[in-house]
Amino acid sequence: MARRFVVVGHKASTTADFKLDDIAGGAGRLDILVRCVNASFFLSHGIRRDAEAYLVLLGGEDAPKTVRFSGEAIRYLNPDERSTSALVRNALMKPIPPGAEVQSSPGVHVSRMSFGDVLDRLSGTGGFVYLKEDGEDCRSAELPPDPVFVLGDNRDLTEEEERLLLEKSPMAVSIGPKSLHADHCIIVAQNELDRRQGPEGGA
Repeated sequence: MARRFVVVGHKASTTADFKLDDIAGGAGRLDILVRCVNASFFLSHGIRRDAEAYLVLLGGEDAPKTVRFSGEAIRYLNPDERSTSALVRNALMKPIPPGAEVQSSPGVHVSRMSFGDVLDRLSGTGGFVYLKEDGEDCRSAELPPDPVFVLGDNRDLTEEEERLLLEKSPMAVSIGPKSLHADHCIIVAQNELDRRQGPEGGA
C-alpha cells in the first residue's frame, strides 16, 4: 500500500533566501511543513519507503512551487527540522525549466506545480482523502487502497483549493475528536494504515 501526503503551505517561502534558524517566521511557517515531512517518513529505526510527501509552497512572488519527497529514493533525511529545511532550501535554489521537475538530492524534487497540478498528477494513483474535522471517523472509514491524504498547514484549505479538491471526489475523514497539528494528523493516519496492513505490511 502506497501512502501519499499533500500539504499546502499557504505562506511557505518559494525562494531560498531564508535562514535555517528562522524557518517559522522568515520562511512562512516552513517549520510546520518539515515536521509533516518527518511524520510522513520516519519510523523508530528506519524510513517508510512506501511514502511520498508533496509540499505545495505558495508564499512569495515565485509561487507556486512544489517540493516532492520520495521515500523510495530518499537519502540524507534526518529527524531534525533544520536538516530537512536545508533539503527544502537546496531544492528551492535549483533553476526549474518550464514544465520540468528537477532533482535536488536523492529522493527530493522541485517543480512549479500548483496545488491543482499536484491533484491532477495524483489522480488515478489512489483515492483522495481530505483530512477534515467534520469528516468520517478514520477508525470506521473505508480508506482507499493507495490513499492520497490532503491537508493544510496551520490554515484550512481556501475555498478555491477546496473546490479543486472536491472536483476529485475525495472522502472526508476526521482523525479524531480533537483538533491536531498537521504533522500529528499524518502520524495518526500512518498508524491507522499500519494497523490495517498488519505486522507483515509495514515499511
